[in-house]
Amino acid sequence: MTKKLRRGYTTGTCAQAATKAAVTMLLGNVSVDQVTVSLPGKEVLTLKIAEAQKEFNKYNKSNPEIESVSCAVRKDSGDDPDITNGILVYSKVSRIKSGIVLDGGIGVGRVTKPGLDQPVGNAAINRVPRQMILREVEEACEMYGYDGGIKIEISIPQGVELAKKTFNPRLGIEGGISVLGTSGIVEPMSEQALLDTIELEMKVRRAGGKNYLIMAPGNYGLDFLREAYGIQDKDVVKCSNYIGQSMDMAADCKFQGLVLAGHIGKLIKVSGGVMNTHSRWADCRMDLLATAMLRAGFSAERARAVLDCVTTDDALALLSEEEREATIGQIMRSIEKYMEYRMADQMPVGAILYSNVYGILGKTSKVDTLMHLWEEEN
Repeated sequence: MTKKLRRGYTTGTCAQAATKAAVTMLLGNVSVDQVTVSLPGKEVLTLKIAEAQKEFNKYNKSNPEIESVSCAVRKDSGDDPDITNGILVYSKVSRIKSGIVLDGGIGVGRVTKPGLDQPVGNAAINRVPRQMILREVEEACEMYGYDGGIKIEISIPQGVELAKKTFNPRLGIEGGISVLGTSGIVEPMSEQALLDTIELEMKVRRAGGKNYLIMAPGNYGLDFLREAYGIQDKDVVKCSNYIGQSMDMAADCKFQGLVLAGHIGKLIKVSGGVMNTHSRWADCRMDLLATAMLRAGFSAERARAVLDCVTTDDALALLSEEEREATIGQIMRSIEKYMEYRMADQMPVGAILYSNVYGILGKTSKVDTLMHLWEEEN
């Protein structure tokens, strides 16, 4: 029997909880040793607070007011082999005249190239954690009737060294790690356990009479399918980076067709025959995009222009509409070729490629038919 792996929580959740503790201590003048936070994925989590420190206004000795509070939360990645496991994530919350300002301190990376989640110059605190951190401060200000300003500084002292073990410097995030998390929870990524889970989910669907399958690598793919097609998360199998192995398992389960939907930044790798899309196995996105441009008949100079881009969305922004359509056409043909080669006529397969900026970029030739068949049985 496979042991159930323990889940953890993200750096974003740590920053959210540390901020809630710090702003509660600052405005409520109370001691806090744990806080309960509502996560983006709707779960509720109670976390212990470490190293709480207060700073007082030294100019008002008769009735000193707390000027700032710093709290930390220790990251717990569960059974996921995450290099950030055990680090302390700090939030320092200070009074200012007006507004709510969120920034990064030591160990939180700074964005230096366009095309990432945050604009150039911003701390690498991604959109969802930002929303959760700011929400905690707004709710605390309302609760305590505070109408002044608040500054929040998130810092991860160990992040300076940890960043050297990541792709961050290459991506254009300098000086530290990113504060991440779309759901707030770290799902354990033990390869065999995850593959067993994927296979079990497929078997349950097949036993329930389903003949057609829709897969997406992760949460972004689920969001896309929900917004573009109205398909609910429960109707999609998350395959993580294991594209090829998941296709093999779907064929073994005797599905009659499969559609894979994913962001171009991940699925473009399939156009090069890469069937495990984790960045530690292959990070050939720009090379494949440039190759597709050349195959579409564009100049080497135009193809070279995309090689220095950080993300595929960033690269697509450099292309004209004509270049984009022709290049995506080449990519879709290559994706189809490698998916069909993997399947060896065991079942028809298709892929949908999308971008956060441009929406649906392309579909392989069998997608519309397969989606129609999927809709009929659902």
